[in-house]
Amino acid sequence: MTQDSLSRRDLNVLEKMKDPEANPMTAVVMDTSLPKDPNVADASVYERVSKKERDIVVAIQQLEMELAGLKPTTSTEPTDDYRRYIHELGDLILANPRYASARNNRAQALRRLYGDTMVIPGQPDPKALLRDADKDEISQAALTVLSDLDEAISLLTPRNLFAPISPVASRTLSQAHTQRAAIYYMTSKSILSDATISLGGRREEKWSKHDFEGAASRDFASGGRYGNEIAKGLAVSTNPTAKLCGQIVREAMKKEYGPAFAQ
Repeated sequence: MTQDSLSRRDLNVLEKMKDPEANPMTAVVMDTSLPKDPNVADASVYERVSKKERDIVVAIQQLEMELAGLKPTTSTEPTDDYRRYIHELGDLILANPRYASARNNRAQALRRLYGDTMVIPGQPDPKALLRDADKDEISQAALTVLSDLDEAISLLTPRNLFAPISPVASRTLSQAHTQRAAIYYMTSKSILSDATISLGGRREEKWSKHDFEGAASRDFASGGRYGNEIAKGLAVSTNPTAKLCGQIVREAMKKEYGPAFAQ
């Protein structure tokens, strides 16, 4: 028997067993008639603001292609270009503080500069563009990133589980949750018991390794709920209870249905 022969109810039960926090009754309700950003209801204003943002994002993408060797290099110092684009996103945010997408993109650009271990200065991320930033600079970047992601999530999260959301807002919300999850997850993997975290008094300063891991799992789950399938899978893999349940389910189903279930 294959999964194609299982009913929707059976599949929901399996999903619940693999991920104890899954709830098919709280699936996201998409509504294409809603404004793309619930806080920028005027379509003409949205188009103007989003175009400015797109221009910055396209410039960042071009820079990334140069860094990857896919285009001729035009920049002598890519980190300076990144700082300029981050500054431009900052200006856009100052002019439109309730436009969540710009905050999400600024957070992503800062992650590229400082890496996902920025919460713990002194634990460099080999993927970061900046390798010689001082601890104060890194801590400030981490504070900006987490604040941006918090605000983007707050701005776009529907007022209740059953309230509809536009596809564009859902995508941005998924990205914001997934970005924050990535930072929390890498922090959980890198933090030492005597590490000192300085984030302007934020709650994460008092978190333990397990606190960061749990927060990462919840954010991955939210990222998955709003459309990111990779985040959904990572939510299960970082949730200890879900991992145990998933292993039990897989073994039981293999015994019940044979090799066909694994396909």
